[in-house]
Amino acid sequence: MNSIASYQSALITAARRVRARAYAPYSKFAVGAAVLDDSGHIHAGCNVENAAYPQGWCAEASALAAMVAAGGRRVVAVAVVAVVPPGAGPVTPCGGCRQKLREFAAGDCPVWVADDEALRGTYSLAELLPHGFGPEHLLA
Repeated sequence: MNSIASYQSALITAARRVRARAYAPYSKFAVGAAVLDDSGHIHAGCNVENAAYPQGWCAEASALAAMVAAGGRRVVAVAVVAVVPPGAGPVTPCGGCRQKLREFAAGDCPVWVADDEALRGTYSLAELLPHGFGPEHLLA
């Protein structure tokens, strides 16, 4: 696998493309996400809303489900794409998705956030979820 940073553009592109397929008839807030697994495969997902809130699912959860369905088990990088009004900060994963990502990713996993125009922020998962609880906490 190439260096993780070399996948940044491909991950953001995949997240932008899948964002266009989001099902967001209620919030009108479309989000796309892509995860890179430790085999170098990219898995993308978008948010899917449901009239019975909170039964929809986030883009990050969809990307993780696609990765698991394809046989992946380890995330090494993440991209999230959403468009916000001018002056609003970049969109990072929600708290629940931060925990879902932590199930499959280490604290040093880069999380790139972008909109349709440019990269808007770079974080580590540990920055977004300090002192995160992960699978290793349950190992005897």
